[in-house]
Amino acid sequence: MDVLEAIRDRRSIRKYKDTEVEEEKIRVVLEAAQWAPSASNKQPWHFIVVRDKQMREKLADAHAYGRFMRESPVVIVVLGEPARHPRYNLADPHNAVQNMLLAAYGQGLSTCWMGVRDTDIEPIFRKLLKIPEDVRVVCSISVGYGDQERTSNRRPIEEIVSWESYGGKK
Repeated sequence: MDVLEAIRDRRSIRKYKDTEVEEEKIRVVLEAAQWAPSASNKQPWHFIVVRDKQMREKLADAHAYGRFMRESPVVIVVLGEPARHPRYNLADPHNAVQNMLLAAYGQGLSTCWMGVRDTDIEPIFRKLLKIPEDVRVVCSISVGYGDQERTSNRRPIEEIVSWESYGGKK
C-alpha cells in the first residue's frame, strides 16, 4: 500500500465488529510506534495495551468522547515520559500515534485516537491503569475491525497553506 494512499484513506472509526484482533497485528502497530521520530531520539513514550473487556468498559465510562472503547477489542493507552525528555514528552508520543494509526490501517484495522492529557480524564486513567504520577497520559487509541463506512473530508489545500508568510499566496 502506498503511504500517501494510506494517509488519505485512513479515517477515525467509532464502531467495531466483535472480532478479536490478532496479536501479530498489534505487534506490527507497536513496532510502528517504536520507530517514530523523536527529539534527540529520546523516545519518551510508553504504551499500555488493554484487551480486558472490564477495563475497556471502565476507560470508556471515564471518557465522554470514547464510549466506543467498550466495543473495540483493543485499546492502546499512550503515555509520555518526562524523565526521558522534559520538553518533548507530550509531543513525541503523537508521532508514535500517527505511525500506529497508519500501521493499523495497513493491517486492515480501524482506529480512533482520543485525547486524554490535560483533562479530568487523565487522573482517572492514571488510577485505573496504575500509572505513576511522573508519567503523563497522552491519549488512548481504539483498535479493531471497523463496522462503519470511512467518511470525512478535508479543507482545500489553498485554505490551509501560506507561502513565504502567513496569508501569502502562490
